[in-house]
Amino acid sequence: MTLFDLTGKTAVITGATKGIGRAIASRMAEHGANIVVSSRKEDMCEMVAQDINENWAKLGNEAAAIPCHISHKEQLQSLIDQSVARFGGIDILVCNAAVNPFFGKLKDIPDSAFDRIMETNIRSNHWLCQMASPHMATRGGGSIMIISSVGGLRAGGVLGAYGISKAADMQIARALAVEYGGDNITVNAIAPGLIRTDFARALWEDKERVKKREALTPLGRLGESDEIAGVAVMLASAAGGYISGETIVVDGGAVIAS
Repeated sequence: MTLFDLTGKTAVITGATKGIGRAIASRMAEHGANIVVSSRKEDMCEMVAQDINENWAKLGNEAAAIPCHISHKEQLQSLIDQSVARFGGIDILVCNAAVNPFFGKLKDIPDSAFDRIMETNIRSNHWLCQMASPHMATRGGGSIMIISSVGGLRAGGVLGAYGISKAADMQIARALAVEYGGDNITVNAIAPGLIRTDFARALWEDKERVKKREALTPLGRLGESDEIAGVAVMLASAAGGYISGETIVVDGGAVIAS
């Protein structure tokens, strides 16, 4: 057994066309997994799937594009159904897609923005896990990952609602790890710190904010998407087979140092 081998496994990854999601998709393909590339825009899904097939899928595996808007339950069910029809089952689920439509204090957030954050970042992940887990059980087990955030562990001044949703994602991982353990399904959360992605652009393009963050981070720098992808590959493989219900923080040491 090779600890990080994903040959023969199928991974469904939401928000897989940019940043952390795309890095996870590419690196899992590199380790042998079939990849379902999913996000809202079909053309972006097709482009990333093609890139993976040309550059990463070299072990007889392949990537397929299946677009999905995670806020719509029927589209999530279609994503799962199409993935099973295409690859015969699901072994890995990465709930990566999320939204943050409001940048500011909780006292100022409109109800519409608060509701959208909670529905997309929490309820959609709950739905996906419900839908995918029976297919994993029939395969003898699987791995579910929810991409959370250090924002769920600490309080800040402008990402309060987002942080609430990400704290909830950590609890989803704990709750489902208990529920699904009997089916040999591991469930974990990954909590990135400040990673240089389009999603976090408003943060890392603020030079003063970055300077302060780097000064408070033991490793003295921001993170990169591949550094999250490496953790995801580990959790999906035999190397992470006895880890469940955990939140793995990937932030250069910032939380424990502050």
